[in-house]
Parts: sequence; structure tokens; C-alpha cells
Amino acid sequence: MSLVWYVSYGSNMHAERFACYLAGGAPDGGNRTYPGCRDRGAPRATRGCSVGGTVYFATESPVWGGGRAFYDQHLPGTTFARAYLITEQQFADICNQEMYRPPGIDLDLSEVLKNGRATLGNGRYETLIHLDDRDSHPMLTFTAPWSYGDKPLVAPSGPYLRMLGHGLLSTHGWTLRQTADYLASLPGAADVWSPDEIIPMLGP
Repeated sequence: MSLVWYVSYGSNMHAERFACYLAGGAPDGGNRTYPGCRDRGAPRATRGCSVGGTVYFATESPVWGGGRAFYDQHLPGTTFARAYLITEQQFADICNQEMYRPPGIDLDLSEVLKNGRATLGNGRYETLIHLDDRDSHPMLTFTAPWSYGDKPLVAPSGPYLRMLGHGLLSTHGWTLRQTADYLASLPGAADVWSPDEIIPMLGP
């Protein structure tokens, strides 16, 4: 089975939250139970990474309330993320769960690997992006088919920012201030959440 790096820029940066996608279960603070992947094995490896582009918040999350995180590779900036080395089958099952579909349907990755981008449908996380390669494995993520500015920005909820923040802290070894500054700078969170408001949410 071929391996890919799944690059998460949102709440799946939090390893325990991501484990619910793999093995099934409900993340702390969320209100949805995930069925899990056909292959419930742990990632072969995980590491922090950064890519060009910017994360922004839009639409309404039924799991967390508030805006969801989306990625636009064409925006200036740097996105800090976490990469998990998993099988193509696991990546397909994660994509399906993001779109509220049951796991079990494999994805054809040939287009995204050839062209760098493939839109599988009009759903919010059905556009695949080939970001780069690492250790001979493709680095893939998914986002919306639209671009930044096509949808109104929606401020993320406190629990959602806490989940993202804990993922960044554990992945990149940042301080609370660095983490809060980054989250507060993202479109949708900016001008709504200040770093000083975010820092207390990142505690134990």
C-alpha cells in the first residue's frame, strides 16, 4: 500500500483528535463521533512542517461552532501544519469522514499527483492539493473548491482555537505567545480574537 503525507493545518494537528479519524471516537470538546478508518493503524511517522499560503476561517462548523479552517495556497504567508505518514486508503477514509460520508471508498489520486490539484466535488473539503514531496512520498492536503474572499469570513469558536493551538504547541514546540499570535493573525480570527484572549484557552 502506497504511503502519503497527510498535511493537516486545522484541528487534526492535535494528535488525539486525529486519532478519532483513524480509530473512531469523539474528540474532546467536539460533538461528533467518527467511525474511523478501515485500517486503524497509527501513522508511520509524524512531523511539523510549513508551507506557503494562509489559513482562514469561513462557513459554520457543526462540530465546534464558529468558522472552519480552510487553506488557500495562493495567499501570501506561511501556514504551519502537521504531517502524518499514512496509507492512501487511510487518507481516502479521512477525506470521506470530513465530508460526512462513511469510510470505504478509495480515491483516485492520479490527477492531484499529476496536476498538483484535483477537485473531487463541490464539498468544503473535496479539493486535494499536492504541496510537495518528502522522503519520496507526496504531501497532500484538502481544502474548499473556492478561494479566499469567495465566502464571508466567520470567526472560529474558542474550543476550535484551543484544539488548533494544542496541535501547534505539541507539533512545533512554540510558546503560548507564539501560538496565540499565529492564530490571532489568521483571517476570520483577526480582529475578533486577540492573542491575550487566546493564551488562557491554551492552558491545561
